[in-house]
This record gives sequence, C-alpha cells and structure tokens, in this order.
Amino acid sequence: MKISDTIKDRIDAAGIRYWAGDNISSVLEEGDTDLLIDEAAEKFEAVLDSLVIDRANDPNSMDTGRRLAKMYINEIMSGRYHPAPKATAFPNDGEDGYTGMIVIRSELRSVCSHHHQPVAGVAYIGIIPGEKVIGLSKYTRIAQWCARRGTLQEELANDICKEIQKATESDNVAVYIQATHGCCENRGIMAHSSLTQTTVLKGHFLDDSMTTKKEFFDNIKLQQSFAGK
Repeated sequence: MKISDTIKDRIDAAGIRYWAGDNISSVLEEGDTDLLIDEAAEKFEAVLDSLVIDRANDPNSMDTGRRLAKMYINEIMSGRYHPAPKATAFPNDGEDGYTGMIVIRSELRSVCSHHHQPVAGVAYIGIIPGEKVIGLSKYTRIAQWCARRGTLQEELANDICKEIQKATESDNVAVYIQATHGCCENRGIMAHSSLTQTTVLKGHFLDDSMTTKKEFFDNIKLQQSFAGK
C-alpha cells in the first residue's frame, strides 16, 4: 500500500479534514515524510514525462522530480506535515503586567491552493495580551508555520489569528496581511503591480471604539516606514 493511502486511512479513522491548508501532523508517524517524498518524486517525474521533458538526457531535469517532492514537503508545504511550533507562555499579571498593544511584523512565504504559485508578503500581528505572553519570535514562527501550506490569503489571515489566540489565550488579536500573488503576476491577468490586503480583527480590535483599531494601523504605518516599505 502507498504511504499516502495509509495516511488517508488514518485521517479517515481520526475524522479530520485534509485540504491543502490543513495540518495533518497528528496522524503522521516517524519516517512518513521521507516515504511521502519518495512517492511524490515518482509522481512529479510522471508529470515531467507527460510534459514531454527528456529527464534521461537533460542534465537540468534529471533530478527535478525529487527536488520538487522535497521542496513541497520540507519547505513550501512543511506547515502541513509538522506540528505547531512550541510557544512557551509566561505570566503577564501583577504590578508589572503589560496591558498595552504589541505589534509584530513577520515576512511570509506561501503558495496559493489554486495554481500553486508563490505568495510573498508581510503579516502584521497585533495583540493586547491577557494573563500570558509568548516570546516575540514565536509570533513569526507561528505565522510562517501557518503560511507554509497551500492556502488563500483570506484563510491564512484567519489561521494566523486563531493560532495566536490559542498560544496566548487572548481574544484580542488582529492580523493584517499584504502580499503579492504569482497567480496574478505570472499567469492570467499578468498584473505585476497587484497587491492584496486582508484584515482579521477580534476582541477589542473589533468591539472597541475606533481608537484601538486606529492604534493598530498607525503602528503598521510606523513599521512600514521603518522597513522602507
């Protein structure tokens, strides 16, 4: 039996979804990703053959099937096959507790589910912490883990927000993403100046007066100015 079929049987037994943007690490066992690479390499080679590319004699295409398989599983879709990064939480209470807003800028690389074209951009994560905080680098690790799979930008913003809420146990989270999409630049409309922006607001960012929302976007403008973008 192919390893992909074995994993699908486990997924069916667990009753979980396995869309392109879903994490399936909970049903994977040690060595499964290596076996998936072997299986996917053969499939990619078959695609190259169907495209009438001479893998046997073209030195640039001889190992492309395996390179593609490793790239998908270990890199651009690694967020599907690996569990969420550990995010140790620290107390944020007492007299020294921080009650202000934190805004983190995180560069993102993803791939769209429709055409498997690259998505490149930046996520700005805003949070008003509750009784717990996590290390600043963890916000970026979580965002990049969410991005490393097939997704749509709208879904990605929601996924990042949910994972940050889970890690921090705070409802007060905002996510703003701006990104360019290869499916718009490299095919179809060929719009090389296109830019997509998505926003998810939760808790105080959504419920409070415009003050909280304005502070978040003012912070984004300051970060964009600092980064020169």
